[in-house]
Parts: sequence; C-alpha cells; structure tokens
Amino acid sequence: MVMIRMVWVLFVLGALSVPASRLPAAEPAVGSVHVYVGTYTTAGKKESRGIYLFEFDPATGKSGTPRVVAECANPSFLAFGPGGKTLYAVNELGNAAPEFPGSGALTGYRLDRKTGDLTKLNSRSTAGKLPCHLIVDQAGENVLAVNYATGNVVCLPRNSDGTLEPISSMVQHSGTSANPRRQEGPHAHSVHLSPDERFAIVCDLGIDQVRIYGFNREKHALDPNANSFVTARPGAGPRHFAFHPDGRHAFQNNELDYTVTAYRYDPEQGVLHPLQTLSTIPEGERPPGGPAEVAVHPTGKFVYVSNRGPDSIAIYQVQPDFTLKSVGFASTQGKTPRHFRIDPTGRYLFAANQDSDSIVLLTINQETGELTPTGDVIQVPVPVFIGMLPVE
Repeated sequence: MVMIRMVWVLFVLGALSVPASRLPAAEPAVGSVHVYVGTYTTAGKKESRGIYLFEFDPATGKSGTPRVVAECANPSFLAFGPGGKTLYAVNELGNAAPEFPGSGALTGYRLDRKTGDLTKLNSRSTAGKLPCHLIVDQAGENVLAVNYATGNVVCLPRNSDGTLEPISSMVQHSGTSANPRRQEGPHAHSVHLSPDERFAIVCDLGIDQVRIYGFNREKHALDPNANSFVTARPGAGPRHFAFHPDGRHAFQNNELDYTVTAYRYDPEQGVLHPLQTLSTIPEGERPPGGPAEVAVHPTGKFVYVSNRGPDSIAIYQVQPDFTLKSVGFASTQGKTPRHFRIDPTGRYLFAANQDSDSIVLLTINQETGELTPTGDVIQVPVPVFIGMLPVE
C-alpha cells in the first residue's frame, strides 16, 4: 500500500520538478483502484441515478461491474478531499433544490476507502447557475467552483469533518466575445490552483480569457482583481487547464475552435506566457462538438485532449522546449467523449463516452503515447467524469 500512495501522490499533485526528457517512466501500482463516475441525470436519454463506482485492477486490466453509490442530480464533476476520505460533486443545475432557488449546488460525501461507499455530508449553494467544475485545496480547507451559466467563481470553506460552509468569496466575470451563440456573456468553465496554491487559474469560455487570481487559503478568499490574464484568439473558448508535473508549464484546451495551447508559467508572478497553439483535429476538419478535457501523462511526456464530434483523443508528445508535437488521434469507440482519466500506473486511459453510455479502456504506449483500445467497455448511463482512488 505504501507504493500505491507514493505513485498516487505524484499522479495527483504533479510534484516532479525536472525537465520532461528526464522524467521517469510511470511505475505500476500494485492493487486495485476505485473508479468513480459522475453523470448527467437530466440528459433526457438513458436514466442515470447519480454517482457510480466500479473497481479496476491495473495488474490485469480488468474492471468490475458499476453500481450506484450516491443518488443525486447532475454530479457532472467530482473532486476528492485530502487523503481520499471525502468526495465533492457539483450539482450542475440552475435550480438545484428548493433551498437553493435559482442556483446550482455543491454536495459533499464521506468516503469509505475500503468499500468505496459514499455517505452524504451536506450541500451548499454555488450562488450561480450550472456549476461545472470544482477543486479542493491540498490542505482540505477550501473548495473552489465555477458556475458556467452565470460566469462566476466561488470559494467555500471546508470544515474538518468534511462539511461545507456557505460561500466566503466570489468573483464575477463580465464581457462577451466573437461567437454570438456561445459567447454572449461570461461562462467560467474551470478553476485550477497553481502548485504552490498562491494563485487560482480560471478558464472562461465566454470572454476568451484565462484569468489568474490571488488565493489566500487561510482567509478562504480570492482576490477579486485578476493578478494577470491571457486572452485567447477571438472565438476560441478556453475550457480546461492542466499543469505539467514540473509546475512551470501548462496546457489548456479551447472548446470552440478545436485547439490546445501550451504555456510557460512563472510561479513567482503567477503569469502565463503562451508558447504555442495548435489544432486538436486533423487539418481541414471542423465537426460540431469541441474539445472537452486536457490531461498530462504522469511522466510529463504526453498530453491528451478529448474531442467531441470526431469522438477521438488527440495525442501529443511534449518536446524539450515544452511545445507539443501531434502524434495522431485515437477513436474512443463511442459517442461524445467528455472527460477521461489516466490511471495511477500511467498505462491505461479511461474515456467517458457521454452519448453512448460507455467508458472505454485504452492502453498507453509508454514510448510514443499512442492509444490502443483493449476491448473492455464498461456500461454506465451518461458518463461525463472519471475519478480514481486506490483501494485500501
């Protein structure tokens, strides 16, 4: 179990600080992991009941049968508390419950590391509509989330028992951009903390900006004045963001124009410097849909982006200067791949196909980063998020 914890800490926190060319290959973890699946329960298609769980054994590549561990509305993004003892879900709604009129919510759960079972702790309003992304700081003192429909970022203090307090800090975005249908106002789509947690990075699809705010963990507060920001190409639509394990580079996908941007990050000033923007689909194609998730392999050697529409994962190799080199695309063997997750060993990628009610397992070539389907398909209704914890 010690090896599992060591690999998992490196995987989640990205604590390595050496160039990509010198990063070690991912080492296999011994033992099974619990795989949590967030879903849409109001998709109007196959009925989902909330958060699902199945077990995966990296040694054999085999998955168990999914079961419901929490019944709740639209838990479309999940985040674990410190030590994996709690789990938090957005309830991506405009009116989450009678006690939260006109607002979505965050819901916390106590997590049993042996069985994987969840027990509800409490729910809090997000003071905005359609919360779609959240994170927990390393000390477990705060949960940060964004509301897509209303374009605001919120911070909620977290108690030692895992329960959530009401919002302590909020930042409201404003503005528009080039796409009149999708960018008529701000649409904050994700929030991420810098490795030292001094800054919060927020991607806003509606105003074509990545904004960086000062973050004070002890005061549970975001500085409402952006420390810095990067403006994307008009109509690009910044969506999600991922740090490289070295903590000094990062990658961000753009939903509306099918691109991914590489950055150099200044940790002292909290500033992003764009290095490169390139397509996530073959030249000449522009199907409906758009990129959904971006992730860096735990070795730092590869970057992946999911493409809804072409139903693929774009594969990139990280170059010595931290720009990206496209090495191809892999089918997700299903429709509308939204979120995906690389397992703690770095050998497998799970892709959640929202519109085919399936999670597909692919193997990762450790030399090239290329993906190959294993033939293993896990049936879960309307899967849109995948999270993993080692079984204790």
